[in-house]
Amino acid sequence: MENKINTIQRDTRAWRAQVWISFGIAVLVCGTGLAWLPGGDLDRAFMVMGYFFCLSAAFALSKYIRDNAQSPSDTPLWGMVVWSGFALAMALTAWGLWRMEINPTWKSYLLVSWLYLMSSAFTLAKTLRDAHEVQQLERAQDLSQRAVMVASETATARGIKFAGSNN
Repeated sequence: MENKINTIQRDTRAWRAQVWISFGIAVLVCGTGLAWLPGGDLDRAFMVMGYFFCLSAAFALSKYIRDNAQSPSDTPLWGMVVWSGFALAMALTAWGLWRMEINPTWKSYLLVSWLYLMSSAFTLAKTLRDAHEVQQLERAQDLSQRAVMVASETATARGIKFAGSNN
């Protein structure tokens, strides 16, 4: 039997930097738009809550999709909660933006920055999850290699040729 090592593909540092920079810019442009938003304090508070609701719902949905990609691991009710929460967050934020009595240029700015935030949140969630899975694979691979080495050393000490070794 041959010792098999899987190739682990990890994201480049440039990609990870680009993802974090993009997310930071999205948060910055959204925050700037919301901080300087004309209109009432209640409208501003509603939009801030909507953006945070959308952001947390995007991360929850991303995790749910990734967890259930290979085989279902969550209950159907949890799936309904996650999808409904994301849909509700997006719909309420869109409704709040649509009904605001502000200049269409401001609405366009807020819409584009909000969609940019959602897109970068999904990309960041995927990048973080990929890094987590790479770490898990590397740990499992290291443990497997150590087990083979220990078994090989034990077999060699007993004068037995171990099938997993290259001796």
